[in-house]
Amino acid sequence: MTLESPTSPQPSPPPGAEREQNEIAHQLRRAMDALYWTCAVVAGSALVVISLVVPWGVYTRYVLDSAASWPEPMAILLSIVLTFFGAAACYRSGTHMRVTVLRDRLPPGPQRAVDLVAEGLMALVSLFMLIWGGGLVGTTWHQVIAEFPFLSVGVTYLPIPLGGAVTLLFVVERLLIGPPPQADWRDAAPD
Repeated sequence: MTLESPTSPQPSPPPGAEREQNEIAHQLRRAMDALYWTCAVVAGSALVVISLVVPWGVYTRYVLDSAASWPEPMAILLSIVLTFFGAAACYRSGTHMRVTVLRDRLPPGPQRAVDLVAEGLMALVSLFMLIWGGGLVGTTWHQVIAEFPFLSVGVTYLPIPLGGAVTLLFVVERLLIGPPPQADWRDAAPD
């Protein structure tokens, strides 16, 4: 076994290997794009329905003087959907809240290390949501909501582990092939 020096030329990949890697990366990116848009549509739809349901509850309470019992719990349930699918979409697009003052002042090598630590922490949070959220779903599966007796409480908590799984997939995407082009906010930042 011989060790190559860092200055020696690296062997080039076989002729078709690089093209195959690019194709796999392209397919992964397309799958994550589809997942991203699904999350955005689900979260956006939840927001639209919330925007319709809340005024209806206000109208029935103050105009009709006969408050409907379902708008408030429905808005709360849709808020869970909006939160977890919206957070996954924001993470992938790079529009989530972050503080990068210290990171931006570091040289490129340490910046990459900080980025990897941040991705690792995000993966841990996603795993927590996936595992403990799944436990919450399982524990509450056979309970029902008074206003919606046909709906399992466990179903209403499904966005937690599903959002965690989707976010974890987005973390894996970033680690394997980098952030999606539109998500690299540093390209848009002024110099």
